[in-house]
Amino acid sequence: MSAASTPSSASASSSRSSSISSSSAPGTPPNMHQNTIDPAAKWLVQKYGGTSVGKFATKIAEDIIPEYLDQHKVAIVCSARSGSTKALGTTNLLLRAAGEALKRSSSISETPGTMSPTNVLTTRLTQYQSPFTSPGKSSPKSESIALSLGMTSITEAPASFNATVDVIRSEHVHAARSCIRNADILKDLEAEIDRDCESLRSFLFATQIIDEISPRSRDSIIGFGERLGCKVMTAILRDKNIDAEFVSLENVIPIAESENFSDSDTLGQEFYDRVAELVAERIKQCGNRVPVVTGFFGPVPGSLLRQVGRGYTDLLAALLAAGLGASELQIWKEVDGIFTADPRKVPTARLIPIISPEEAAELTYYGSEVVHPFTMDQVIRRRIPIRIKNVENPTGGGTVIHPDHDVDAHALPNGADGFPPVIPTMSNSKAFLPLTSPTFDKHHQVRQPTAVTIKEHIIVLNVNSNRKNVSHGFLASIFGTLDRYGVVVDLISTSEVYVSMAIEENLDKKVLDRVVRELKKIGTVSVSRDMAILSLVGKSMRNMIGISGRMFTTLGQGNVNIEMISQGANEINISCVIDGRDAVKALNLIHQSCLQIKPEGERGRVGPWLF
Repeated sequence: MSAASTPSSASASSSRSSSISSSSAPGTPPNMHQNTIDPAAKWLVQKYGGTSVGKFATKIAEDIIPEYLDQHKVAIVCSARSGSTKALGTTNLLLRAAGEALKRSSSISETPGTMSPTNVLTTRLTQYQSPFTSPGKSSPKSESIALSLGMTSITEAPASFNATVDVIRSEHVHAARSCIRNADILKDLEAEIDRDCESLRSFLFATQIIDEISPRSRDSIIGFGERLGCKVMTAILRDKNIDAEFVSLENVIPIAESENFSDSDTLGQEFYDRVAELVAERIKQCGNRVPVVTGFFGPVPGSLLRQVGRGYTDLLAALLAAGLGASELQIWKEVDGIFTADPRKVPTARLIPIISPEEAAELTYYGSEVVHPFTMDQVIRRRIPIRIKNVENPTGGGTVIHPDHDVDAHALPNGADGFPPVIPTMSNSKAFLPLTSPTFDKHHQVRQPTAVTIKEHIIVLNVNSNRKNVSHGFLASIFGTLDRYGVVVDLISTSEVYVSMAIEENLDKKVLDRVVRELKKIGTVSVSRDMAILSLVGKSMRNMIGISGRMFTTLGQGNVNIEMISQGANEINISCVIDGRDAVKALNLIHQSCLQIKPEGERGRVGPWLF
């Protein structure tokens, strides 16, 4: 079933449609809840992560989506489902299956009573089915091979990845049975899951035959996760009387357009603007039905994982919002929004009601899981706000990343320690109000930073020149070495002959050893491990005299040693590197000293309980 087909092609294949994508299927309840028919209503794009889809699918279908349908045209983007454990997450299982497909199967060695390697090879070739072939039909290639060999039936050969595919199937079937009550919808969904898993199995057989998985093939394997997750979510919505339609975007980018780019090209904004248009056109074909859209959007020149990374579902949601001119992009998580610090580590952390894109980007770079800056830019440049919401608290206001640079995110009234959100939220479960700027008196505001964040598991490389190089050659050699080995630097502090760099500890040990050996050719190198980057972020800090002094004085009073200091050129971020063992203490110290709202006239003091 090709969910990306046009209405005419969809009707031609109605004989094999299921309740997931066809409202005429048996067992579909009448008078299902649809998107509003109000022509003035704007689109609202909601993105749900893997954990939300895995744990709260029923809550999403019953308590969240129905509350928006009467006033908005809602489009839903879903990630691949999480599993009962992290290792059982769909994407992790798919990556594991891809790795297992490259392992030589023991069944290929010929023993008495078994198939020869040649027969195994031809059998697997006849079993191959493209992931883009309609379920239940063999690909033309496999059909022709089978006919040419005079084969009428084949027996599946054992492979190491079969057990992993079985786990993927079992996880999705279990989720379907635990959430869906309509027997016909459940039956159709289980058949869809079986067909997709068999298609995945065939694709993995093909990669095992050629003993290679190209970047695009890996993309296609990962894409199965979104297809399965979205089909389950669509069926759950239909079971809850919401007229949902599964939409797969694996063929949304025409092959002719993809061929305009080479695999080595870095895709520019023009490409993503075109994807936004194509995706929006496909979604509008759903009419008043609620589209449930895969985050995977097909083979991308140079590989989707390489060009974008595993955050491509967020990017697709942003492109869809941009293409539809949505009123808002909602990203649903398991937290209330963005806080002034990690609430798991800082008990006094407060929810931030509204924040600028620049601040959100800085927090993302330095440890907070917000939204990737490139993804954020796709909607902010169209002046579409992003709201981060909590699936477990759907009536909460969340945090808004606002495109208006003039909105002051953190100008809060004196003494308002529990100050409510400065933007309107849902006054009741049915209402959805537009964003507005704060209206309180600006003469009674306290300017302060927005948030403090910590990024742990950091390595610091210190390079001291051997003075045989002039300064420009010294720096050029360092940056050239980092570029050759693909090392990303989080923070850097330089002088003419001394450079300190903070990098993430997840760098492969062999790569790090090679980088250190190369750097030792140009100077003395020392490596400090188990460090952390502490960052104070705030748009209003550009005009805050003495904020750096307060930050470093607080750390000094708390006996927290500072390894290196760096300030961003945009002047909204002050960062320093500290010992990782002091991370939580430093986070609380800075939050109390620089972010705690105090009565007017009271100077910030750090309580002794933190020392």
